[in-house]
Amino acid sequence: MVEIREVKTKKEQREFLNFPLRLYRGNDCFVPPLYMDEKKIFRPDYVYYDTCEAVYYLALRQGETVGRISGILQKASNEKRGERRVRFTRFDSIDDQEVADALFSAVEKWALSKGMDAVCGPLGFSDLEREGLLIEGFDQLSTFEEQYNADYYGRLIENCGYEKEVDWVESRIFLPEDADAALQKLSATEEYVMKRYKLHFGEAKNTREFIERYADRFFELLDTAYAGIYGTVPFTEGMKKMMIDNFRLIVDVKYVAVILDENERIVCLGICFPSLSKAVQKSGGKLTPAALLRLLRAIRRPKTIDLGLVGVAPEYLSRGINAAVCAELMKMMKRDGLEYAETNLNLEDNRAVRGQWKRFRSIEHKRRRAYLKKLTEE
Repeated sequence: MVEIREVKTKKEQREFLNFPLRLYRGNDCFVPPLYMDEKKIFRPDYVYYDTCEAVYYLALRQGETVGRISGILQKASNEKRGERRVRFTRFDSIDDQEVADALFSAVEKWALSKGMDAVCGPLGFSDLEREGLLIEGFDQLSTFEEQYNADYYGRLIENCGYEKEVDWVESRIFLPEDADAALQKLSATEEYVMKRYKLHFGEAKNTREFIERYADRFFELLDTAYAGIYGTVPFTEGMKKMMIDNFRLIVDVKYVAVILDENERIVCLGICFPSLSKAVQKSGGKLTPAALLRLLRAIRRPKTIDLGLVGVAPEYLSRGINAAVCAELMKMMKRDGLEYAETNLNLEDNRAVRGQWKRFRSIEHKRRRAYLKKLTEE
């Protein structure tokens, strides 16, 4: 028999955070989040609780934890889209349908108690969190920004009555075979686009200067560029502060590109992060002295990078500015001898974004899914 227990005590909170670390111990593809960041979800002043409500459940059998799940009522998202949904996130379970049934039943009952009519996910508080269930690429190392899960999760979720809503694909991109020729061609296109539309690159000597100069403007761009994208929510002041604090730690301006128009408005932004996957694996996401050294080494001398935030003002989407994005990425990879870059999640129907990776050698090596289930009162 499975017991579902709502997380209330400090001990239950620790168990909620530690369960996936035990479940995936020894798995070479699993990358944990930073433990200190995950602990914040249980703080009353957590940045998202001004627009969200959340509930956390553990599944136990004979006193042993066998699963966990969280439900999120993202009010800003519902208001933006005219929906009445609860998101599920942080679902982890042993391969046991009874456990999954009990966990999802708990979230669905909570959703109904809040007057909601659907549950979707995996989606976090915002698209800055990990999202999507891995359905292909179980033998691939996760990026630090994404969640790993075992191959049986999809079966468990679908058996609970959930159906596909959207898929994302992820690519690993390498420099072209003849990188010099490809870069020369791209650079010519980049120069033409920049000149035609009177654009220029923003400059900053370091991360602090980049934030001081461009933070307000790039949030405006991202809110506009991401407005219609699945799972996104408007940036709150708390989200902005959290994001800037994270930038201070891991962003290097040599992996940032900002394009401005003649009025100094940001029309394109691209931010890449050094890959932190292997740096946080050994310590289970905890910042031990050894883990901190590995992180600093990964940030200063990355072998690979992850594509983070890429945004283009809507009026520039069809003006060839993606050529400039690809040219700058190619320059970064060539200059620093990077082995490859990970695109992270691209919606499967976003042909424009997926198509630009054809300029590189690339492989689509992972696929993720968001599910939806309509609820009915019993």
